[in-house]
Amino acid sequence: MSLPPLKIVILGLSITSSWGNGHATTYRSLIRELSSRGHCVLFLERDTPWYCANRDLPKPPYGKTALYQSLEDLKNRFTEDISTADFVMLGSYVPEGAEVGQWALDTARGATAFYDIDTPVTLSKLERNDTEYISEHLIPRFNIYLSFTGGPILEYIEKKYKSPMARPLYCSVDTEFYYPKKIDKKWDLGYLGTYSDDRQPALDKLLVEPARRLDRGRFMVAGPLYPEAIKWPGNVERIEHLPPSEHCDFYNSLSFTLNITRADMVRAGYSPSVRLFEAAACATPIISDLWSGLESFFRPNEEILISASAEETMRYLKDIPQDERDAVGERARKRILAGHTAAHRVDELEGYMKEVLKKEEV
Repeated sequence: MSLPPLKIVILGLSITSSWGNGHATTYRSLIRELSSRGHCVLFLERDTPWYCANRDLPKPPYGKTALYQSLEDLKNRFTEDISTADFVMLGSYVPEGAEVGQWALDTARGATAFYDIDTPVTLSKLERNDTEYISEHLIPRFNIYLSFTGGPILEYIEKKYKSPMARPLYCSVDTEFYYPKKIDKKWDLGYLGTYSDDRQPALDKLLVEPARRLDRGRFMVAGPLYPEAIKWPGNVERIEHLPPSEHCDFYNSLSFTLNITRADMVRAGYSPSVRLFEAAACATPIISDLWSGLESFFRPNEEILISASAEETMRYLKDIPQDERDAVGERARKRILAGHTAAHRVDELEGYMKEVLKKEEV
């Protein structure tokens, strides 16, 4: 069975605003690539005040995007789109997601998927009976559970939550927007990420403390929601929000970038951040915390550097010569180009869609 152009509907957290979330850039790259292959993609986004005030891509130039005001508005305006779609995908963290999922599953006549961009967080919520955006009884009804997290957790989802098929669909990078540039290095080490309580201790240890000890070092932290009470060293610059259009220049302005993984993702393993792929696509050498499965994406000490302390971070900053630093970044970029671009991810998604659609025909 070949895969002809499909009518695809995605109900996701946001595609119009990347403020404080990593979902938007993921959906943008997927839909851009799907549309380039002839698929007709409709993205449905809840019109929330938070994203309304911070839209960096209000009208995506690929596929079709529509905003809805409420669950009732969604049902009134888009029932036909859901019912006639070949493939309907619900993403994690959609407002009233469990109710949206119930309606979508009852309405869809094609294949269905749940796309979990927050898998370890989702499973923690389900264990607490928190059904903010998905409920346990809905998971078996989706034809496939697509997960940002791979490894053993996929088998757990199939056994514990009775998903008929759980498969990885990791984040990816659009290499049209992320690539090496010849830009003067403004900072020795930079970090891009929204504030979170569980990441801050690692940020303090791996960036803030080295900044305190290296008076002449230049450091940068970019991202929203950091409490005003945080006292940054004088050589740490702050950017409140960095839109995706400025990410490429940001990474290329760094001698090193820092990757920090949320606690739930560390416990689950096999949960690469999109920031890893974006930085690597720019050939920016990465210093990262360690988590299970990291070696599946980058070879430690060759394509990525691992730090667990301020001392290790400082050693990388002070002792690695420029040519070796460049080589680490270039090797990471080659790894990305070989398997983690948006085109690779849509190859995988099309393969999954083909599989579930074939099962639906039987």
